[in-house]
Order: sequence, then structure tokens, then C-alpha cells
Amino acid sequence: MEMPLVHVLQQPASPLMKARQCKHKSRNMKRSGDSEGEKRRKRRKLLQELGDQKIPFLGPSDRGYQQLWDSSYSGLVLRRSCSLPAELHGRVQAALLTLRRKGCLLRDLVRIRDRDVFTAVSRALLGEPGHTYRYLDTRLFAIPWHSEDTDVKGQNCCDPDFRAACRALWELNTFFCSDVSQLKEGDRLTQCAKGEAEAKQGEEGDTGSKHSEDSKNSDGGDSESRQSEEGDTESKHSEEWDIESKHSEEGCSGSKQEGEWETESKHSSEEGESSQVKPSEAAVAAGSEHSEGKFPGWAPKAISGTEIKPVGLGAQEKPVGLGAQEKPVGLGAQEKPVGLGTQEKPVGLGAQEKPVAQLKHSLSGYHIEDTEEQASGQGCSQPSPPQVYTGPVKFNVTLLNYMDPAATSQLKEEPYYGMGKMAVGWHHDENLISHSPVAVYSHSCHNDKGESSEGGSGEMACWRIGLKVAWDIHTPGLMLPLESGDCYYMRDDLNSTHQHCVLAGETTRFSSTHRVAECSSGTLTYIQSRCQEALSTLHTDPETGSHSLLALLPTTLQHCEEIHNEVEFEWLRQYWFQGQRFARFCSWWTGPMEQLEKDWKLMETMTMLFLATVEEEGQEGEGRREMAETLLSSLTDRHQQRQTWRDRCHSSLAQTLPPEEAPVDRPFWGVDDPSMPLPFDLADIINRVESLLWRM
Repeated sequence: MEMPLVHVLQQPASPLMKARQCKHKSRNMKRSGDSEGEKRRKRRKLLQELGDQKIPFLGPSDRGYQQLWDSSYSGLVLRRSCSLPAELHGRVQAALLTLRRKGCLLRDLVRIRDRDVFTAVSRALLGEPGHTYRYLDTRLFAIPWHSEDTDVKGQNCCDPDFRAACRALWELNTFFCSDVSQLKEGDRLTQCAKGEAEAKQGEEGDTGSKHSEDSKNSDGGDSESRQSEEGDTESKHSEEWDIESKHSEEGCSGSKQEGEWETESKHSSEEGESSQVKPSEAAVAAGSEHSEGKFPGWAPKAISGTEIKPVGLGAQEKPVGLGAQEKPVGLGAQEKPVGLGTQEKPVGLGAQEKPVAQLKHSLSGYHIEDTEEQASGQGCSQPSPPQVYTGPVKFNVTLLNYMDPAATSQLKEEPYYGMGKMAVGWHHDENLISHSPVAVYSHSCHNDKGESSEGGSGEMACWRIGLKVAWDIHTPGLMLPLESGDCYYMRDDLNSTHQHCVLAGETTRFSSTHRVAECSSGTLTYIQSRCQEALSTLHTDPETGSHSLLALLPTTLQHCEEIHNEVEFEWLRQYWFQGQRFARFCSWWTGPMEQLEKDWKLMETMTMLFLATVEEEGQEGEGRREMAETLLSSLTDRHQQRQTWRDRCHSSLAQTLPPEEAPVDRPFWGVDDPSMPLPFDLADIINRVESLLWRM
């Protein structure tokens, strides 16, 4: 029955309206479009230079692993499973299974470069009451901790089992806040009891296990990244060297669901690095596994005063392009390669491959530094300025993630290092307080009953974290295996200067990723105060209920209309698009969102009064024109965003969701709804304001 209205919304706009829409969109997208295009061009050139060669990475069994961790990944700290209280493990793991059993871990439908994609991981957000977390143009609404010493309104908003599960994760959050605050400079690894560690060291010395005591390290960042578009590519590398734009995060990529998106071009991985591999790439990926992803000819610098011998040319190999007197970069006759077992041979350069020194020189010119991204902690190629997160650590949200690799087909091989199959591609965690820590609890289990995995038959059977220095091909990557119950912390500027990915194991995995989210404009208290700012301009007659404006300045109009759009598009439509899915588990947000909608409706009345003032002939010419231009800009933006959200709610992807999870197109009202002061479709009003401006 809504089809006629859809056709109305899609009617062609007037030429002036189209021009203003283009100008508005151009103004919003100019910087991002220019910078993204330039970065894509440079990334393509970088990857062309890199070709099929692999950058080296080190795992626990590799020589130099500890030195690499200390020198290049010093912000990473591991707390082994056995160093946490057993009771805490039990409560947290039971809580994760409870949330999974109740069905409240759900895939998000996120927005990447004007295209909707599902996240590969299922998730839920828990945190301080009234907090939200925004990523990939998606606002998640936190289910409250339900802690006893927190003022949670509406204690009966969920059932006792659900509340107990939330409280267990709050206890974990409290533990992390205390533990991270107590870490000393130089801490890398919180070990088990001495006897256990020595026993484990002896075991791992024989088996070459991933958790050798010599390496004293472990794991890296929890994961979230963007979904890439699928299609044929010229090489197994994604077109982008790093996912270092504002859309750089949060678990978007596993296998492509049928009909989720269309392939637009041959170069289709601009959205970031997918975890899906195409059949044509499988043989190439398999062929590179024997080299452990090491970069042929890599000649690393000394780390912490200790020379690391490079992987590279055999004694008889000579790179193409070296003169008769020039010596090849690589291994001498007696030198052992990094990361290769005693029976393995170093991999040399093929006949058509460039010498590494030449390759490095050519790549060094493509280290891209984006000022805006560096300022926001995204895309740094060098360590950020020494701005350290100060004060006691207080994680305000945790993003819960769940993934079953058996249910996700064709995971893509990690393309740059050969680390294995990715559950989530390379990314920074976004929307955090600068230099704030991130704490992650990892739990892997064989089934929904929660039976913990004890590690598979090999290193690739367990879940792992990969880390790399952003925009750097000279520093080796770090691969960190995870056992169930292990925790790791990313401190200082590690998240902003490095990237991490999640490498899939053979079992299902939960993670609880605790963050200090940047919530200056992301709390219920904030948006309620913004509503009060706007509504302070509106006077309501106590006797008649009629409304009037207390101020008519253009600056007042602009401020009120900005708040109007913020409430509608950053809160109401975000909530009804997918935030309301969690109301069946916890109704905490129901009342506040109803009140926000009432405030928003009053702002619709304010817009009607502003419009009447602008169209009134007796107003002063210059002030009237300024108000008309301000109003036109706000209305055009609102009209465009309503159409975008409407399209998203009725997209083919949205239609695949069950009714209880499907997006709701709200606020929405019909043409003749007497309770609404203005129509949903603003095209006619925009034309009226445009005509008014033409006549001025």
C-alpha cells in the first residue's frame, strides 16, 4: 500500500533542486572522494610493485620473535588464560553462551561506500547505560551492564538470566579496568604459575608449539573490518594496501551471501580486505604456504641490537638487474633464514622478480600520510605524537563477537604475509578515545554447549591474531596464537599506528572487546540535552496548546535544524533500522526512544513555523533570504537522507532478514496524516523555497 508514495519520492526534482542536491553532496564528499581516490591509486601502484612476493612475519616458534615484539609491537600485552581466576572464566563463558542461546548475537547490516553489507560476525553491544558505539555508519545501542552499583533505570527490562549474563561481562570489564591500570612499562606477558610455565616450555620446545616460553608473547587485536565487494582481481592481493579510511573496521567479511551485492568492475575490493577466497585463488594461496609468507629477499634491520638474518637468495641465486660486481641482497652461504625450520630452505627470487633493495626503494615513495586520518588515529604511517590516554582506565562498552568458521564458506587467505585464512581483515578499531587501551577476552569452543577447545593438531587449527605496522612493508608482521580464555591488551598508540586482523581457527569463537568509546556525541544524555537546546526556542501556550517561536535569527534556525536532522538520522532511524532488534531481549531503550520521537515531532512543528516565517512577505529582505537559504539546505539534506534510509529499509538484503530482525522504516507517515505538521516527502516544500529565492 506504500507503493504510490514510493513513486512520489522518486519523481524527478526541479533543475534547481537537482543542482542544490549535487552541490550539497559534492560539499560533503569532496574531501573524502579526492583523498580516497588518490590513496586507491597509490595502493594499486604499491601492490603492482609488490607483486606476488610475501612480506615476512614471525610466529612464536621463529627466532627473533621476542625482539620484534619488544621493538615494534611494544603496546601489545598478553594475559594467559591460566592467570585469570577460574570463577571469572566460568561466569564469562556461561554468559557468552547464554547470549548466544537467546539469539541476541546478530549480524549487522552496515554501510560501506553507499552500499549495504552484512558483517561476517554476529555481535551485540553491552556497556554503560545510555551509551552507543558507532562504526561503518552504524550506531549500536548498548544493552546496560545491569551492575548493582550502577543506576540502571528500569531494572525489570529483561529476564534474570539475561541480566546475570550482562552482569558477568560487567565483572570482566571491572577486572580489565583494574588490570590494565596496574600494568607497568615494559610488561608484555602475564604468565601462569612458574611450574606451569616451565612445564609448558618443555612441552613446546619439543613440539614447536605456538606458545613457546622463549618468545614470551602472544596475541593481538580483536577484529573487525569492512566487507569488500567481490569480483575478479588481477592478483590475489586486494587493491588496497591498508584499510585506513574512516570506514576501516568491524567484522565485515566472511563469505559472500547470495545476492548481497553485484560486481561492478574487475577491481572490486575497494571496500577493504575480504575474508573470502575465490576458487581461482586457492591454488595460488596454497602454493605460498610452504614459505610461511616470508618475503623473498627480505633484509631486516637489527632489532634491539640483535641482528636478524634475512630470508632471501640462496648461495647460487642472483637477482635480475644486478651488475656483475654487485652482490645480491639475501642469505650468505652459511646463513639461516628467519622463521624456517631446520629442514626448510630459503625461498629465493624467481627469474622475473625484482631485487628486494630495488623493490623497497620503489615502495618507500608510496607511504601515504593523511593528515586528517592521523589526527583521528586512523591510517598513521609513523607513531603518533606522544598524546597518552591519562587517568584510570574505564572501559565504557564491550563489543561482543561470535563466529563459526564452519558456517562461513570460502574464507579468503591473508594476502600480504600468507598468515592463513582471515575471519576479519586488516583494520584499526575506530571511534575510540585517542591512545586509549583495548582489552579483549577470547573464548573458543567446539559447540554451543561451551566445551572449550584445547588447541588443534597444529598452529593453524587455533585462532590467531595478526598485527602489522600500518603503511609499512619493512617491519615484519606478528602472528599471535590464542588459546581459549586468553586475553590481550592493545595499549598506548598501538591501535592507531598498527592494524590487526583475525585469522580463523577450526572452532567457533567468542570475543569480548572492551573499549573506551568516544561518546562525546554518543550518549542518551548528550542527545537529550541537544533536544532541550532546540526546544528552548519553541513556546507552547498552556491554554490553547498552540506553538510559536521565541527567536527568528538565521543562526537560531540553522542550529535547530541541525539538531533536528541529528535526532532523526543519527538516533531515531539508526535505532529503528537495527537497534530495536534488541528490545525483545532488553527494553531499556524503549522509553527513551519514544521520548526522543516526541521531541523530534515538536522539531517538525518548529520547521513548519520557520517555513511560514520565510514565506511571509513582510519580512526584511536580507534576513529573509539568509533564512530561506539555511532552511533550503536543511530540507534538502533531510529529503535526501530520508530517501536513502527508505531505500535501505526496503533493500534486497533487508528483505532477507526475519521479521523480528528486519529494519523498520520509522519515522514514516502518509500524505494525509493529520498529526504531522509537514509531509514525509519534502520535494514540494523544497520547490516552494527555491521559487521564493528566485523571486528575491
